[in-house]
Amino acid sequence: AHPTDPVRAYVVEQGGRVRTLVNGVVGSDFVNLVGQVVPGGGERGLLAMAVEPDYRTTGRFYVYYTRFSDGDIVVERYQRSTGNPDVADPASGTVIFRIDHPAGNHNGGQLAFGPDGFLYISTGDGGPQCDNGAGAAGDGQSPGTLLGKILRIDVRGVDPTPAATECSLDASNYTVPSDNPYVGQANACNEVWALGMRNPFRFTFDRETGDLYLGDVGQNQWEEINLIRATTPAPANLGWVCREGCESSFASSGCSNTG
Repeated sequence: AHPTDPVRAYVVEQGGRVRTLVNGVVGSDFVNLVGQVVPGGGERGLLAMAVEPDYRTTGRFYVYYTRFSDGDIVVERYQRSTGNPDVADPASGTVIFRIDHPAGNHNGGQLAFGPDGFLYISTGDGGPQCDNGAGAAGDGQSPGTLLGKILRIDVRGVDPTPAATECSLDASNYTVPSDNPYVGQANACNEVWALGMRNPFRFTFDRETGDLYLGDVGQNQWEEINLIRATTPAPANLGWVCREGCESSFASSGCSNTG
């Protein structure tokens, strides 16, 4: 629940439930989204949860899931119940962020608040293989899509008149940090913070250094654990689809300046 809370944890289940774990004992559902998320296995479903840095005060948390009705990637905010810390208010859901996702795989699936207080979101490249998306080298290398990226937004405010280069389908429900690398650039999404990923299913921040460690799924040759240091200038480019691991991939066009 929070680094300073030694008692309580929440367990995210892909089928749509978040369970409470208090003193090591599984309790009731904290929030139940069964029927709202894509059911079953595979790479879709309820994939992540993150609590605000001041969660003990605000009681606000965020979930990342693929929506049953249309397959969209959704980040939704909920509020902890005021009367019971082990139950969320099911009526408090507010969709903060939404992406049209074209495939059943490569849904990414991680949320985390960085040391700067902003919310980071990892998305897959849209599948199915070889990143057949927009741009000369697919979605991963195109700053003009939200797929195959780490995105960075500020959920502490709203923007009723978002810029045309804010690409979420619900862009009015957050703001974009002014130092995101593509802010104000034509043909690029303001939310993009890092690019060149295939299916970044998990990442975490080092609490002491602010460095980011990220696991990404390879295609045929390599699986990756990537390190983006806190001192690395944004946007970091992890290489996909031009590179898989340390090797050049099958892509031949649109591939330059990838690390």
